[in-house]
Amino acid sequence: MGGEAASTSSSNPHSQPQESGATQHRVESVKRHLSRLVAKSLCAVAADLDVEPMIEVSKSGFGDYQCNNAMSLFSRIRESATNFGNPNAVGQAMADNFPPSRIVESISVVGPGYVNIALSSDWIAQRIQDMLIHGIESWAPILPVKRVVLDFSSPNIAKEMHVGHIRSTIIGDTLARIFEFANIEVLRRNHVGDWGTQFGMLIEFLFEKFANGEEAGNQAIENLQGFYRNAKKKFDENPDFKGRAQQAVVRLQRGEDRYLAAWKSICQISRNEFDLVYKRLNVELEEKGESYYNPYIPRVLEELTSKGLITESEGARVIFIEGQKAPLIVVKRDGGFNYASTDLAALWYRLNVEMAEWIIYVTDVGQQQHFHSFFSAARLAGWLPDKKEEKYPKVSHVGFGFVLGAEGSRFRTRSSDGVVRLVDLLDEAKSQSLAQLIKRLTENGQIADWTDEELDKTSEAVGYGAVKYADLKNNRLTNYKFSYEQMLSDKGNTAVYLQYAHARICSIIQKSNKDVKELKLTESITLGHPDERSLGLHLIQFAEVVGSPEETSRLLLCQASAVVMRQCFHLLGITPVHKL
Repeated sequence: MGGEAASTSSSNPHSQPQESGATQHRVESVKRHLSRLVAKSLCAVAADLDVEPMIEVSKSGFGDYQCNNAMSLFSRIRESATNFGNPNAVGQAMADNFPPSRIVESISVVGPGYVNIALSSDWIAQRIQDMLIHGIESWAPILPVKRVVLDFSSPNIAKEMHVGHIRSTIIGDTLARIFEFANIEVLRRNHVGDWGTQFGMLIEFLFEKFANGEEAGNQAIENLQGFYRNAKKKFDENPDFKGRAQQAVVRLQRGEDRYLAAWKSICQISRNEFDLVYKRLNVELEEKGESYYNPYIPRVLEELTSKGLITESEGARVIFIEGQKAPLIVVKRDGGFNYASTDLAALWYRLNVEMAEWIIYVTDVGQQQHFHSFFSAARLAGWLPDKKEEKYPKVSHVGFGFVLGAEGSRFRTRSSDGVVRLVDLLDEAKSQSLAQLIKRLTENGQIADWTDEELDKTSEAVGYGAVKYADLKNNRLTNYKFSYEQMLSDKGNTAVYLQYAHARICSIIQKSNKDVKELKLTESITLGHPDERSLGLHLIQFAEVVGSPEETSRLLLCQASAVVMRQCFHLLGITPVHKL
């Protein structure tokens, strides 16, 4: 029960911070480097003011980066400094006081004081060269935390994963990969719904179908959704069954062996189904479901009560939060616990036992009010600092919109339950990707050069990657329309297009017949052509741009492009292909 957490998938091998050569050579971002230089310039211009540098990537034709402090700074110093007649004069003063640096090639001031900064081409080239030697990890971001809990995916036991779970799973996995890339320990938590009153209903229904419920295998619940639906129907329509189901909950909570065994059986069958999805998506999670935190609820509620936060209201126990109409219910009228009590217990555990500095919850935007309420309760309890302080530990809710069908309504199928099974959705993406790949290779006369295994692995990487990228490229907070045709297109902003770009770069390197590992140590990169410089600038900004082939220098640029693209693919959970 509480202390028995089963892994939905194997633990993440990348979750533990590991020192490496690349880690030892980690460098700060270009933006952070420039911010330090701008801070010194601002101090020289307005020493008495605390001003945060405002650095942005410039639009094409206006340098590489731009400092936008002049206008706001002028409004603060115009009355006390007579030598600045306008924002442009402030910007010019900032440029004049900019510290010498090998990173900067030139500085200019335009308009109302915009300070345009052009980076040194030699410095850009050397930065890329260093990355090739020390590894892409040397470009990892440097963040102020060491341990993060990421709560994502979180399906309900006895219910199949459907398209509604795809965004939480994909977004959560990507966030985890980014933190892990930054050498932060990430606790990937699958907070599955494996506890509560519905289990009495499921267990009693299982006992009716199989006398020895604890010995029931996968055949007991061949269709998870159907099993749950039939149990719920009987629960709603049959008073005798409802009564037995309610008693089953009590017996489960008491820890009676037969009921615990049946509960574990149902949970394991669901885990097997979940793993079919996680395996396809290459997502790793450690399950700590609602049941895991159940033993901690009484002590947490006792602490909150002792602090005067929990009061009686209309038969329930609640926490009143300033500015919120409805209180946060932590104990229902019947004495049962709910999501709020479980989430508070889980947060307490994550802060005090797992010692997490940042806890992030990835759910749909519809749960935003719930998280606001229980985060507020945690702050009232003194578990978290005031939100305005921007201190750790902290909590965040990463909300997201819904997946829609072609007509703009919630994504449905023609099946009676109206739910798209996530396994079927992913398999269809792979199937369509395979069909497109075979068609293209056949038309180009290249099909004979591919083995069945290559076709299978490539279509899997492209198909699953297309689903992930189509989800991640959209604004997280808005809904988006699901379309196989769009996501599997080889044109435009799609994973398929990027896979082709990566494969072409790999082909250029392969056809050169040169040892790139040797070249990066013996040769150097030069950015003489404007396109080469543009590519180099994009690379140090960690974006994906494809360069053209030429000897040594451009070959190294191609290699750097491929390295950066592969790391970006990894952060998105997409498997890169080297041949298409």
